[in-house]
This record gives sequence, C-alpha cells and structure tokens, in this order.
Amino acid sequence: MATKTDQPGNQTPDTPDVSETELRKQKVADLRVIAEQEGVPGAGDLHKDELVDAIVDVREGHGGAQESAREGGGSAGEPGDGGPDDGRVRTGPDSSKSLKYSQEITSPDDDPEREGRSLVTTSHEVIRQWAESRDGVPSTVEGTGPGDTLGVLRLDFGGDDGDRLTHVSWDEWFATFDERGLNFIYQEDHTDGRPSTFFRLENPDREDG
Repeated sequence: MATKTDQPGNQTPDTPDVSETELRKQKVADLRVIAEQEGVPGAGDLHKDELVDAIVDVREGHGGAQESAREGGGSAGEPGDGGPDDGRVRTGPDSSKSLKYSQEITSPDDDPEREGRSLVTTSHEVIRQWAESRDGVPSTVEGTGPGDTLGVLRLDFGGDDGDRLTHVSWDEWFATFDERGLNFIYQEDHTDGRPSTFFRLENPDREDG
C-alpha cells in the first residue's frame, strides 16, 4: 500500500501548490482558514468564489487580492444585488404550475411560510446566498452551449449527478440566467426540516435543462 509520501501530487489541502480546481472543492469554512493563513484581508466576509480567487491571487504574488477576487471571481449576487427584476418572478403565457404554487422571495429577509415550501426568486443575492450556504458552485454542463456561450446552468454541490460540470463565475452565471429570463425555483428545507438542495430553473416558455 502506498504511503502518503508515495502518493503523487499534493496531499495537504492548505499548502501553496494546491490547484484552483482543488480549492473549489473545499468547503467555505476550510477556504476561510486557508485564506486567513495566506493573509487575505477580510476573509470572513468573502463568498466561496471570492475566497478561491483571493487565495490564488496571493499565491501568485499579485497585489490587491480582495479587490481582484471581487472583480474576477464574480461580484454578482453580493448583498443588495436583487437582479434586474428586483427578485420578482418572471411570468409569461406559458408560466408553469410550479410558479403559480411557489412563494415569491425577493430578499434574504423573506422567510418561507412553512418547511418544505416551494419558493421562487430572481434575486441574485438570494440565489447566491442559498447556494453558498450549501457549498454550491455556479456551473454549466460541458458541451451544451455553442462556442463560448454557457450551456445548461447548474449548481455543483459536489455530488455525482452524471453531468460534466464546468465551474464558472457568478458574473457569467447570472448574466446567462438573466439573458434567458429564468426563474429560480427552490426549497430552503425539506418538510422534516433538513436543509434542501433542490432547485430548478425555468422561464415562461421552457425549463433550462
């Protein structure tokens, strides 16, 4: 059996030569520890993508790590970003029954009426906060979009759902989300109170994947 020293590659999650891909697999709490060790300012206030970009920036010797993380890692979805429709539901002639029976959420201050309630929003802040509290990473399904265009949008929670997911920035994810006129249908909790990672994207004419 190979020992730790026999195994190829880096075996310690907080050492400098860990790749950006490996960093994105870390939990937010672990990334904050790494960021603090690397001297990233304000690590406790950064979101997951910002933490990854700030750590990479510091390790590559660039200045202004926090500012770079906010610009390159995706500032979309930060506090106050309700999106172009201020979180309100997008409707149309072919709106689904899911929209009709879902509670509209326009702000992180809005609470579900009950556990297991179907919710819907277009608020960037609400979506990003919900995803990152579950270690979700904005993603697209590889090979489903033409050229440089993002394909089917997903959130990667680290499970094996059979899709080939490529991580993208929140800026890219939300730009595509808004261009397609999508709604974000989701749950905060299951009916038994356990946190839920259920979500679905749809617009008034079709589902996005």
